[in-house]
Amino acid sequence: MKVAITGLRGIPDVMGGVETHCEEMLPRVKGIDPKLNITVFARAPYVKKPEYEFRGVSVVSVPSPASVWREAITATFNAILAARRDSMDVIHIHAIGPALLTPLARLIGLKVVVTHHGEDYNRAKWGPFPRFVLRMGERFGIRFANHVIAVSPSLTKRLRQSFPKASSRISYIPNGAPELPLAPGDALSRFSLEPRKYVMAVARLVPEKGLHDLIKAHAQIHDGRKLVIVGDADHASDYSKSLLKYEGENIVFTGLQDRGTLRELYENAGLFVMPSYHEGLPIAALEAGSCSTPMLLSDIQPNLDIGLPESHYFPVGDQGALAEALVRPTHLYRVDASEFHRKFDWDQIAIQTSSIYHKIMI
Repeated sequence: MKVAITGLRGIPDVMGGVETHCEEMLPRVKGIDPKLNITVFARAPYVKKPEYEFRGVSVVSVPSPASVWREAITATFNAILAARRDSMDVIHIHAIGPALLTPLARLIGLKVVVTHHGEDYNRAKWGPFPRFVLRMGERFGIRFANHVIAVSPSLTKRLRQSFPKASSRISYIPNGAPELPLAPGDALSRFSLEPRKYVMAVARLVPEKGLHDLIKAHAQIHDGRKLVIVGDADHASDYSKSLLKYEGENIVFTGLQDRGTLRELYENAGLFVMPSYHEGLPIAALEAGSCSTPMLLSDIQPNLDIGLPESHYFPVGDQGALAEALVRPTHLYRVDASEFHRKFDWDQIAIQTSSIYHKIMI
């Protein structure tokens, strides 16, 4: 069986939750099902070579403009045509924007799996027309796909209620908690950090990640801990520039970092904070949990779906409540890495995903 993957920017080491999802899952799918021929059709601006292999998975670049909202749909269109040209059997479309083209993929004879990674139309950066397009992408993906995967239990429930005729074709398969690679061990010295003496966030520099709330809340506390923000903006914006202006002695912006460096930063952080207004099932939080990093999250439903005790959550957007939470004893926010690996097991996720590919080909 030949399976095409689209909707993501690329793998490996490309910023984004969908990208991390595919980087973790696809090699595992190949490992348990070696006869599968898996090809990721990546967006050309995000990969360094036109064609290469990553842990048994082929990666082929397709043309894509470097545009905030046109790149995903253009790259997906080109990926669908490439999948048809290469006689693929299945195309797995990630995210509801690219899912807008699900009817095209079905029309040219491909079986389609869509993974719904979250309600992207709720992101602050989108205006009315992009929000409409994303909602149509959700509708088209669910109506026309052979199978739909939702990454959180609350999203699965909502989709089954909203699209009852498609209920039997919607499955809950979560994101996973990865085993991050060991790092060289120089991250703390590079960023002038000391173990347990910094608060950490990992996110793109976009409004829905709530980093402005974290920066304002951190400014209200004076316990000597630095704030470390790991991540970058896909495209420079007024918002990302406004955040970067806060960089100084007590606030460190590291930019995008490799997974080994992330592990070192997670393992030495005093606290991981996710102040997001919008998520799917947040992979950055699952990464932090897999490293036993104490964790504080906004109380949006996708974060609640992780299933931590109530003390680990604060009201989204409430900078005062977040400041109060930051000064509470760290032991209140401890998590169990083994529990994260048990609940969010990438190997089981790969097995479930592979079974869906085979099921829709029957």
